[in-house]
Amino acid sequence: METYLRLMFLKYRYRLWFEATCAEVTDSLAWRRFCRIGLGESVPHPSTLEKITSRCGQTAIDALNEALLAKAAQNKVLKVDKVRADTTVVEANVAYPTDSGLLAKGVAKMAVLVAALKLLGLASRTKARNRTRSVCRRAHGVAAWLRRRNNDARGEVLAITGELAAIALLSVADARHVAVNARRSLRRAGSQASGRAKALVAELEATAATVEVIAAQTRIRLAGGVPDGATRVVSLHDGDARPIRKGRLGKPTEFGFKAQVADNVDGVVLDYRVVKGNPPDTPMLAPAIARIAKLTGRVPKAVTADRGYGEAGVDAELEAMGVARVCIPRKGRLGAARVHVQASRGFRRLVKWRTGSEARISCLKRDFGWRRSLSDGLGGAQAWCGWGVLAHNSIKVARLIDTKNNKAPAAHQSRARPAGSSPPTRPPGLSRPAA
Repeated sequence: METYLRLMFLKYRYRLWFEATCAEVTDSLAWRRFCRIGLGESVPHPSTLEKITSRCGQTAIDALNEALLAKAAQNKVLKVDKVRADTTVVEANVAYPTDSGLLAKGVAKMAVLVAALKLLGLASRTKARNRTRSVCRRAHGVAAWLRRRNNDARGEVLAITGELAAIALLSVADARHVAVNARRSLRRAGSQASGRAKALVAELEATAATVEVIAAQTRIRLAGGVPDGATRVVSLHDGDARPIRKGRLGKPTEFGFKAQVADNVDGVVLDYRVVKGNPPDTPMLAPAIARIAKLTGRVPKAVTADRGYGEAGVDAELEAMGVARVCIPRKGRLGAARVHVQASRGFRRLVKWRTGSEARISCLKRDFGWRRSLSDGLGGAQAWCGWGVLAHNSIKVARLIDTKNNKAPAAHQSRARPAGSSPPTRPPGLSRPAA
C-alpha cells in the first residue's frame, strides 16, 4: 500500500496516466527509490493501480486527506485562524456536446453493442437495423449547412436534427427489443451465462435509456424551448456531467462538476467538495467550516469568500458556530450600516486576501489535475480531485514541517550564543534553505 500511495503521488504530481507512471518509475532509479521498489523488483502493472483506485473510491481518499491534515496538526504547522473559500468547475472528460453529435454517437454505440451480442449468440434472430451510416450522413450534413452561415442554414439544421431524433428513437426501440430477448436467453442459461454477455446487455439498456433522454431534450430545443440544465445529458459515458455557467468570458459554459475549495494562509487545502450540477454557493460554506472545525478541533477566527456567498443567513450560521469575523461582501443594494462595515480596513484586508483563492484553484488546475477529471461519473470526479488535493497538501505540509525543523536549531543556537561572540559561519557550498 505504501508503494501504491507513492506511485499515485507521482501520477498526480506530474499529471501522468497509469501506463506512463509505471514506465517512468521503471526507468528512473530516483523514482524507484522514492516508491520503495528495489532494482530486482518489478513495478506494479498499470491495471493493478487502476483496480485499486476504483475499489478504494472517494472514501479511502477522504480518509487519507484527513490523516494528512491530522499529521500537520500534530506537528503544529496547520493554521486555521483564517479560512477562505471559492468555487470552480472541474470539467468532465467530454467533447463539446451537440444534439446531432450525441444522437449520432448514441446510435452508432447501440449498433456496436447489438452486433457484439449477436456475435455471442444472443438474440440472433431479432431484427435490428444498423442506422450508423444514416445518422453519420445527416450529422455531416449539419456541419456542412452550419459552414454556409446564411439565412437558410438554421432552418435546414433544425430539420436535419429532427430527422436524427426520429432515427435515434427507432434505434432505441430495436435495441430494447434485442436487450429483452438477450435477457431471456441469459435467464435460460442460468449460471452458464458469461459475465461479458451480462455486461453488454446492461450497457445496451443504459445506452438506449440515455439516447431516449437525448432525443427528448433535442425535441424540446426544436420546439423553441431550453432543456433543464440540472437534468440535461451532455455525454453518453458520463451521465453525471452537467452544463455549468460561471460567467467566464473565454468559456461561458463548461461541462462537468462544481467544486468548492477552502484553504488557509499557508495554502493548505482544509476542505474540498465536488458536487453534481450547479447548486448555489451559499449552502456550501457553513458545512465546510463545520467539517474543518471537526477535523482540527478549532473553529476558524475569520472566514471570507466572494460575493456569491453574500447573504445574511450565511453570516448568521457562521457566527453561531463561533466564527469571530465573517467578511463576505453582500449581494444587491447595501444599507448604510452594511456600507460602513464593508468599508472598514479589516474587512477590506480580508477580502483582498481572499483573492488568493483564485491562485490556489489555478494551481490545483495547472499542476494537480483539477482542470479536467479523466474518471467518469460524480464518484470518479470526487476521487480524482481528492488525489490531486492529497498530492498538493503533501508538498505543502512537507515544506512547512521542514521549515519548522530547520528554524528550531538556528533559534536555539542564537539564544545559546554568548554575548559578544560572532555568529557561526555557514560551510562553503551550503545554500540557505528555501523559505
